[in-house]
Amino acid sequence: MKRMRVKISGRVQGVFFRAETERMAISLNLTGWVRNMENGDVEALFEGDDKDIERMLIWCHNGPPHARVDRVETEEQPYSGDLRGFSVLYW
Repeated sequence: MKRMRVKISGRVQGVFFRAETERMAISLNLTGWVRNMENGDVEALFEGDDKDIERMLIWCHNGPPHARVDRVETEEQPYSGDLRGFSVLYW
């Protein structure tokens, strides 16, 4: 099991990136959250099976159809297992 914090840069706001991230994460049985950042990036936290996290990271490098992903930064963190469900966070 793995926990991964991710920051996605590019044209990632206003293109349904959060909603599609939520949809994809739920389909992979991941827990966590996704949110817009004030600087225009999107940040997410994923927990789940290693293979499903890797599939999610591959998706994050592309995003939904109207997104343009320039950079994906990842930080692996200790798995906690305390997250329930997956949600979109708002400021």
